[in-house]
Amino acid sequence: MQLPRPIPTDLAEMIAARLRVIGDPNRIRILDQLREGELSVTEITERLEMSQQNASKHLGVLLGAGIVARRKDGTASLYSVADEGVFALCEQVCGGIQDRLSGLSEMVGGAS
Repeated sequence: MQLPRPIPTDLAEMIAARLRVIGDPNRIRILDQLREGELSVTEITERLEMSQQNASKHLGVLLGAGIVARRKDGTASLYSVADEGVFALCEQVCGGIQDRLSGLSEMVGGAS
């Protein structure tokens, strides 16, 4: 998708809101756990060693933003990734971090 230039204020606000939602380390860790498929809150809390209240809070934010989906299975709520685009964004950010670290490593190595 090609962004309009200049980016309208309303669109900039929407983009910033989306980035804030996924800009939390615990939410990134939850999304990473959901890469392989749906999980219950209990499974997420056990894997990430966080409280159920904390996991539920973060899942609620991700759900409200449409990044994850929830379905009921008896008394359990199962969560899955609804917007796979978040993984592409994370990969891009990781690539940028890797490039920056490589550049810093070259600078430090060249200073010896």
